[in-house]
Amino acid sequence: MLIGVPLETATGETRVAVTPETAKKLAAQGHTVRVQSGAGIAASVTDAAYTAAGAEITDAAGALGCDLVLKVRSPSDAEAAQMRPGTTLVGMLNPFDAEGLQRLATAGLTSFALEAAPRTSRAQSMDVLSSQANIAGYKAVMMAADKYQRFFPMLMTAAGTVKAARVVILGVGVAGLQAIATAKRLGAVIEASDVRPSVKEQVESLGGKFIEVSYDTPEEKEAAVGVGGYAKPMPPSWLARQQVEVAKRVAQADVVISTALIPGRAAPTLITEDMVKSMKPGSVIVDIAAGKGPNGGGNCPLSEADKTVVKHGVTLIGETNLPALVAADASALYARNILDFLKLVLTKEGTLNVDLADDIVAACLVTQNGKVTRV
Repeated sequence: MLIGVPLETATGETRVAVTPETAKKLAAQGHTVRVQSGAGIAASVTDAAYTAAGAEITDAAGALGCDLVLKVRSPSDAEAAQMRPGTTLVGMLNPFDAEGLQRLATAGLTSFALEAAPRTSRAQSMDVLSSQANIAGYKAVMMAADKYQRFFPMLMTAAGTVKAARVVILGVGVAGLQAIATAKRLGAVIEASDVRPSVKEQVESLGGKFIEVSYDTPEEKEAAVGVGGYAKPMPPSWLARQQVEVAKRVAQADVVISTALIPGRAAPTLITEDMVKSMKPGSVIVDIAAGKGPNGGGNCPLSEADKTVVKHGVTLIGETNLPALVAADASALYARNILDFLKLVLTKEGTLNVDLADDIVAACLVTQNGKVTRV
């Protein structure tokens, strides 16, 4: 099959969907891989590296004109216009963007959104949300350490003792767990909060302390279980109690990293303006959910998408694409996710096989035959 890898054109997107490692494996399977010139430069991959791996270097039209196009982000209108009806598209296509999916369907594309893969053991190797969230959690801590004007670890020096930074992690999914692990390596004292009580053991195994909030009603207990590995919206009664407990920790924190996202919904508000006002001058908040909140913020309404701002003496980092800041490793992991997914939809003869009896294929298929297939 003719496989195209275009240069990503979305603002700030530095990742690439295929690396020399995966290009070599695709070529060994008999596929022809055409990579747009410069597609990997921002991820520290040269055209020469792709050529050495057996790929061909082409222009945008050559990459987008292939039978199978592999991307990181959903194509723009201009890119979609260069893709032939019947082309297969694989990438992170935002399955909750009805307008965007309709655009792909209108273009006649058979599209697979990898974010829609189920959270099952079999789908782990192609779970793009986890592979990229892992990087986001790491980078969030590194950015916080850069902006925080004190040390993270406790230091005992001839000039006196420096206390360890207090870090609060809100949301203990993949990003939150990596943030805990990274902050712990840097020597911080860590507390973490999540709606799911089942993550307490994971938090403690990484050296953090879990902020516990009681579940007083059957409705609260049911919501706390989550679904498919994701958190569910919690009842207002529980959220009010959680906010009280979190507010106490935030006031004492030097760094707060918020990672709470619910697929298909606005990010919940976890850090209010009053909480920000209660923090010490020089404290740092990294809002991984920036731009996805109900009022344009994220888990904190004061954060601003793709900006770092100072409000009430607190630095708020609102970077919306943290994995793109670690482009080389982010691309390497993402490319392996795609490679494993392609094993499900490509036959040994190099033809497309959309097997809807396969739960992963069925979940990821979002457009086919001019229609949006995701409900």
